[in-house]
Amino acid sequence: MAVKKAVVLLSGGLDSATVLAIAKAEGYRCYALTIDYGQRHNSEMQAAGRVAGAIEVTAHKVLRLSLDSIGGSALTDRDIAVPEHPAAGIPVTYVPARNTIFLSLALAWAETLSAWDLFIGANAVDYSGYPDCRPQFIEAFEQLANLATRASVEEHGRFRIQTPLMQMSKAEIIQAGARLGVDYALTVSCYAADEFGRACGQCDACRLRAKGFQEAGVADPTRYRSQGSRSKPVTDN
Repeated sequence: MAVKKAVVLLSGGLDSATVLAIAKAEGYRCYALTIDYGQRHNSEMQAAGRVAGAIEVTAHKVLRLSLDSIGGSALTDRDIAVPEHPAAGIPVTYVPARNTIFLSLALAWAETLSAWDLFIGANAVDYSGYPDCRPQFIEAFEQLANLATRASVEEHGRFRIQTPLMQMSKAEIIQAGARLGVDYALTVSCYAADEFGRACGQCDACRLRAKGFQEAGVADPTRYRSQGSRSKPVTDN
């Protein structure tokens, strides 16, 4: 029986850690790809390394880009404040073309590995308004992948973009990860975490994460820099 290989985009956050655990549980030999794209803090990179080690991936690659030189996002431009309240429309934490870029890099590595499956933690339920987390985007990118690669054109196989979290709420994601033994204390989700990975407790990512743990009935291991190591922010009901 041929070994199944998958490239899994791993940010170090809750969603990507769960996706990695799901891919591993489904029998894939997992190659984790983390992109250091010039985000506001380095604690995500450290979290990704911890998660990759805990789930025992076959390889963990970190690629470095400079999307901060392009700007246009509160996650890469320190002159744009990370919002503490939800706003209408696409939020300023959207990074221009981020998932398009990330999936392109994952596709390139997958082609060299003969890995036909790419996993990403895109979600259409708690997706915060990001256009590159929608099912339509994933479907379009999969079509692109099978048009633009030598491996696919020469009919060696067909690439699939796997999005196991797409229709899950944050609570359902946490419950799925808990069943698979994911240690969420290793992860960092906050848009404005400090150098130690402690969360702000105010940004959209923190609110969604805290609400998810609450609704999942799972103990929240998140560390907050100003509210104590186990305190939770106020969530939107």
